Formats: sequence, structure tokens, C-alpha cells
Amino acid sequence: MAKIRTHLMVCGGTGCISSGADTLITELENILVQKGYDKEVKVVKTGCFGFCGQGPIVKVHPDNVFYVQVQASDAAEIIEEHVIKGRHVDRLLYVEPIENQKLDLHRDMPFYKKQIRIALRNCGMIDPENITEYIAFRGYEALANVLTMKREDAVKVVKDAGLRGRGGGGFSTGMKWELTLKSPGDEKYIICNADEGDPGAFMDRSILEGDPHSVLEAMAIGGYIIGASKGIIYIRAEYPLAIHRLEVAIAQAREFGLLGDDLFGSGFNFDIEIKLGAGAFVCGEETALIHSVEGKRGEPTKKPPFPSEAGYLNKPTCVNNVETYANIAPIFLNGAEWFSSIGTEKSKGTKVFALAGKVNNVGLVEVPMGTTLREIIYEIGGGIQNDKAFKAVQTGGPSGGVITAADLDTPIDYESLKAIGSMMGSGGMIVMDEDNCMVDIAKFYLDFTKDESCGKCTPCRVGTKRMLEILERITEGHGTAEDLDNLQALAHMIKDSALCGLGQTAPNPVLSTMKYFREEYENHVFNKRCATGSCKALAKYSIIADKCIGCTACVRVCPVNCISGKVKEPHVIDQEKCISCGACFTACKFSAILKP
Repeated sequence: MAKIRTHLMVCGGTGCISSGADTLITELENILVQKGYDKEVKVVKTGCFGFCGQGPIVKVHPDNVFYVQVQASDAAEIIEEHVIKGRHVDRLLYVEPIENQKLDLHRDMPFYKKQIRIALRNCGMIDPENITEYIAFRGYEALANVLTMKREDAVKVVKDAGLRGRGGGGFSTGMKWELTLKSPGDEKYIICNADEGDPGAFMDRSILEGDPHSVLEAMAIGGYIIGASKGIIYIRAEYPLAIHRLEVAIAQAREFGLLGDDLFGSGFNFDIEIKLGAGAFVCGEETALIHSVEGKRGEPTKKPPFPSEAGYLNKPTCVNNVETYANIAPIFLNGAEWFSSIGTEKSKGTKVFALAGKVNNVGLVEVPMGTTLREIIYEIGGGIQNDKAFKAVQTGGPSGGVITAADLDTPIDYESLKAIGSMMGSGGMIVMDEDNCMVDIAKFYLDFTKDESCGKCTPCRVGTKRMLEILERITEGHGTAEDLDNLQALAHMIKDSALCGLGQTAPNPVLSTMKYFREEYENHVFNKRCATGSCKALAKYSIIADKCIGCTACVRVCPVNCISGKVKEPHVIDQEKCISCGACFTACKFSAILKP
């Protein structure tokens, strides 16, 4: 058998597959066969490279040349020029926008320079459906080592590392494991929360798609430490690719004796099953998740007792999210001191963020705790699209708050984000520019949390609906000064009285936007105007008479015939008839239409 000299690593994450990666892979393989190179060049479908805005991505290994936005029609040129002739395909290289410079190697790209990949260490590096590749990268070595340790010593390693839960709350992982270990009971469970439901968040899904064995190994480690012989992965059915790769990984781990009975001859038995969720955001809360796994309605319960005392089937249970587990094996391989040396005093290690919105480099980034928002948005993210002005960034998804330019130099850690009215959350980070209306943004998030409320407690079930109704009145031009007072009072009342984290944090986007962008709310209420034009009922287009030449282009595209005027004379928009569709603004070639 011929030795493989080159690997064509093709991103096989959901984003790249939706952009044609599967067709690209097929084309690459077919051309290699036609050219007679299929025995020495291998196409590998990997997990997400993180640089999602530039997909589909092909990385040529060992050359480390990085091609972006590759289509199936580019396959022949890559093989002919790079594989056969050894020449780079310049037109497919990434162009760094500030210096307008083409970069061959991904390590030279600003997007990757400040990243330290621990949770994402294998994503883009291995075939996630091939367990031998995971093993080649020291896979399951940590599990083998832990099985020789006393449980108390192993849990101390996790505590000393300072790993905190990456699902939002930031509770000490080692302490949670220790509490479950010390809880009396012959039967215990360990659960992976893969019910990632924040708008714009795709961190956990990408880890499962790109490196599922890292989660399986960590769950086995955690199972041994707390004394559980069964693990459950709770994942929403909306993630078919992640589910498929988990199923493949579990089957392979069982075949290799890495799940099942007597792992590594230690006498420890451990296996994992998958439970599919129906996509309820509230099931990200651990007690609601446990009820859903049990086949009950996904509703939270008041704590205590905590799941570590009475969880699944009323047995001691430990629940962590995907990213938390992805950090476990490296901690045991490299030591607690190594992990705790990264990050800040109270927030150790790295954090994965899904960087999205009005930023040039959309994708997954993993940075040390303490990295500033400015570094992420402007250095890693490449700044704001179309050179627009930065307005705010929403961290923590529907549970978080907006952060303005005044706080861009805030280091990202649990305490610092909380101090400025936001939160870490699971890691969603949505960037907004001057064209975003903050009242509309608050309404968007509140509409989401209102729909996702389980309905168990009145503050969340009724309160979020009342808040949304107020926001709808404001954005439709019917708001009053009293609405602003009631909105703020209701928000604080819900925060203080809701049963679970969903309800308690639901008002955060409203409170933070009212704090930092009060003038926008007042403009909507008192002037009946949305400065960005996002709120259609308040968006009024007008014509600048001095610039209008009377070409009638706007008249021809207006769907409600609200524009009048003679040819070669300035036109006028009837504000009563205008539906704020923006067709006139798009059609005008002379910048004579004033956008709201």
C-alpha cells in the first residue's frame, strides 16, 4: 500500500456542509482517482476550523496551506496546481483586509493568532468519525491514567485546575463533581448538557461534530470520579450531524473497549446513551433537563435539593455542558498547574465564543480568559462590516446584556462581565453596528424568552408576555412615558421572583439597553421615530428636495403609490401611506432619499 504523502483536510462542520463541502469532497476524491493520485493523497472530512465566514475551507497537510471559500469547481485546480505541481492556488488564499495581503498559512491569520485551542484542540485536525485518529492525538490516555488514581485525588486535580462550568453559571466543576462523589448512593449518573439553544450560539454543536470522543472520554473520567456507571448525552434533535457523529463515536468506543465493562482492566464499568430533546430552551437548565430525560415535562424545580444530591431518577447526578467536558482530558494530560496558568485569577483556562453579527470574521474563537472584547472584535473578528460604527455587543445570548464601546477594553471573565451588566453565558457573542435599533434588539430577545418559557411560574409566564407587549407598543409608535417606567419596574420584579435562570435573566437585554441606550427608547416614545429604520412603523423615509432630479425611479418601485411629483421636479412621499419598505431608498441613484 502506498504511503499517504498529502492530506486534503476539508471542513465538515454544519456551516461548510451547507455551503457545499460534501460536493467538494466528492469532486476532490473523483479527480484524485482520475489523475491516479488516490493512493498517495487522502481527502479527510474534519470538524469545524472555526473560520466559518470563509468556508468551505481546505487545508493542505503537511504544507499547512489554507484555502478559503472553496467550491467544487475549484477541486481540479487545487489538485493540478498544488498536489501535482507544488504551486499554491493564489486566488483561493485568504486576503487579510487591512493590509490587503494574501496569507498562505492559517497560523499567520489575525483570526487565529491570539487563540489558544484547548476545547477545540482537535476540531479541524482529525476525522471525527475515526477513533484511531483521536487516539493518535493522545485520546483516552487521560482516562487510562485517571483509572489508576484514587477518586479523591482525581477530583482534586479538577478543583486545582480552576475549571468553571462553561454553560453559563460558572460554578466550579471540581466542586460539583466532589459534591456528587460525596453524596451517598450506590447508583449515580453523569449527564452532558448538549441542549445549546441560544440564538447565534454553535460552540457545543461544533465540538460534538468535530471531536465527539473528547466528550465521551471526559464523561467516562467524570463517571469514574463521582462513582457513576452510566452517562447520558442530552442533545436536541435539531442537530442531526452532531447526533450522527456521537452515535458513530459511541459505537467505536464500545468496539475498542473504551466504553462498556472493565475499562482498561480496572473493574470500572461505564457506558453512554443519547437522549434527544425537542428543542426547548428551558431544558438547558439542569433540573428541567433532568425531567425531560426522565420523559416528563421539561420544567425546572426549586433548589435545593441540587442534582448532586437528588437528580435523575432521584439519584445523585452531575450535569455539565459540552465545552466543560472538552477541557477535562487536557487538564489530566498536562496538569492542573498548566491549565490554571491560563486566564485570570478567578476565571481559569480559555473560553469558546460564537462570534456573529456585524463583524467581518464570523466564526468560533477560543481565547484565554481575560482577553478583551476589543481584541476579539477588532483583531480576531477583523472589525465591523462595511466600516460601519460599532454600537454594541450582546454576550450571554437571551440571558445576557449589551456592552457598549465604553467597555470594549473589559477583560472577558465571569466577574467582569457581570459587573457591567452582562454575563458570560454559554458563549454567544453578537456584534451590532450603527444600523441596529437597540429597542428592536431587546424585543427580539424577549420574544424568544417569552416563547421558550415553560410556563411553570407566573413571573416568567405572564411577566415576559407583559414586557413584550410594552415593547411592541413602543416599536409600533404607541408607547408612553408610563410604559418606560412600567417596563423597568416589571423587569426588576421578574428578575427577583422567577423560579429558574431563564426567567431571572430574561429581563437582562431590556435592562441593559435601557441603561445604555435610554435615548433610543425615548425617541421611540416621545418623537415616534426609530433612527435606524428597524422599527417599520416608525421608519419614515423622506426625499431631499435639493438632491431629487425627478427621475421617477422611486415612483416606479413604490408598491403603495405614495410618492408623487412631476418629471424633473422634486418628489414628495406621503407619510400616511408609506409602509417603510425601503424600495425607494434602494432605487434612488442620487442619494436623494433620506433613510430614517
